[in-house]
Amino acid sequence: MCGIMGVVATTPVNQLLYDGLQVLQHRGQDAAGIATAEGGRFHMHKGPGLVRDVFRTRNMRNLVGNWGIAHVRYPTAGSAYNAAEAQPFYVNSPFGLMLAHNGNLTNSEQLKRDMFLQDLRHMNTNSDSEVLLNVLAHELQVASTKYQVDAETIFKAVAGVHKRVKGAYAVVAMIAGYGLLAFRDPYGIRPLVIGRNETAQGMEYLVASESVAIDTLGFQFLRDVEPGEAVLIDTRGQFVSRQCAEKTLHAPCMFEYVYLARPDSLMDGVSVYESRVKMGEYLADKIRHTMPHLTIDAVIPIPDSSRPSALELACRLGVPFREGFVKNRYIGRTFIMPGQASRKKSVRQKLNAIAQEFRGKNVLLVDDSIVRGTTSREIINMAREAGAKKVFFASASPPVRHANVYGIDMPTRAELIAAHRDDEEIRREIGADALIYQDLDALRKAVSSVNPALTQFDTSCFDGHYITGDVSADYLASVESARSKPSQSQDGGDGEGGQMDLNLVAAD
Repeated sequence: MCGIMGVVATTPVNQLLYDGLQVLQHRGQDAAGIATAEGGRFHMHKGPGLVRDVFRTRNMRNLVGNWGIAHVRYPTAGSAYNAAEAQPFYVNSPFGLMLAHNGNLTNSEQLKRDMFLQDLRHMNTNSDSEVLLNVLAHELQVASTKYQVDAETIFKAVAGVHKRVKGAYAVVAMIAGYGLLAFRDPYGIRPLVIGRNETAQGMEYLVASESVAIDTLGFQFLRDVEPGEAVLIDTRGQFVSRQCAEKTLHAPCMFEYVYLARPDSLMDGVSVYESRVKMGEYLADKIRHTMPHLTIDAVIPIPDSSRPSALELACRLGVPFREGFVKNRYIGRTFIMPGQASRKKSVRQKLNAIAQEFRGKNVLLVDDSIVRGTTSREIINMAREAGAKKVFFASASPPVRHANVYGIDMPTRAELIAAHRDDEEIRREIGADALIYQDLDALRKAVSSVNPALTQFDTSCFDGHYITGDVSADYLASVESARSKPSQSQDGGDGEGGQMDLNLVAAD
């Protein structure tokens, strides 16, 4: 999971891109980068850390131009702390390309071999985003005539990417001297939305992972990028799009609605907030039918993403809703901490219990999901230390039993608490007095009820069915093997704290 943006405007875009990354910060806290273009020259600054820490005034002054792309990184492939793997990535042949990517390629190793042996291209990092960039560059080179670029050439190149690349990918790219390209994999697994803003100087366009960036920056929501579709916006603001995949299936990642996206976002015609309210409704129905014996004095959410579900659940059960935990806003999201030790330590730093809401009560804690169990166990311990008599735990999503290979950091079953345990074993492991999981069918209904046209989802982390159809047992085993080995690459980069400033003259 990462956050990406692309903007073509009539005025300088450096501040727009910075502000947009701020509202997409929840999608990645490992690194951030912005690239802009002025004439045939690219300008880029990127480095490890939060957006506010990566960019200084001097960096922003150097990011000149009226169009550009931006990225916040949450590592799932490559090395967690290698500054060279911060995005965007750049390649100067055939036209000069910048690319930022959200997702994960499932055939990146094969593509790397093809790049080296057939396409004669070299990879500098372990990032599959660099692989994707070079595939796009090669397909542009093959599709172009006398190294001239036009819309037809670009759409043909994207069609070539779809034929070669497997997995999940939402992409924004800059083509020197031409404009902004955005495209989405044929399954639409990772989100990508379009906004526009009409000014006296002309039409401006913004492409982003979530609609919250469009709203915050004063653009009007236009639509989602369709699965397999490519959107091209030239430097004059001319907009054109085309379906570039031979076969598509609209199946967005279910975990976007459960946890990843902000509740104020609209993706694939679904209000994330409304879908989470529906999750609470279905969860309440299950509790009422399967555990009517539970005596619940208060329903307490685990801040923040479970709050809509918990509030609706409390209303449906007729039980008081209470805020029992105060969240430290300056600690990152626990789920995307890079290691178990960091996750466990950060739970206590991130949340503090309000003792009055627990003392002498039977409480039902509601969270969006249980992945590794570390957070759940610590929170239940905190509730008991605050004086709770009994602690029940409810998950707004089903047990996460399988690896996710499409861009979420749950790559090995050994790390998932539910992979080899039944519900009772999980309950004992996290220390709850009762444990209630959402049913998968109910979860699907919760989202599709908001947009009935959306009937397919990637639910692979829950049911082990990988929507792209190319994920084998051997592939999963190789991912687990690679995950278990210590990273061989070292941190790198230039300048302060591994940050990188580049001014690149691209071929026109």
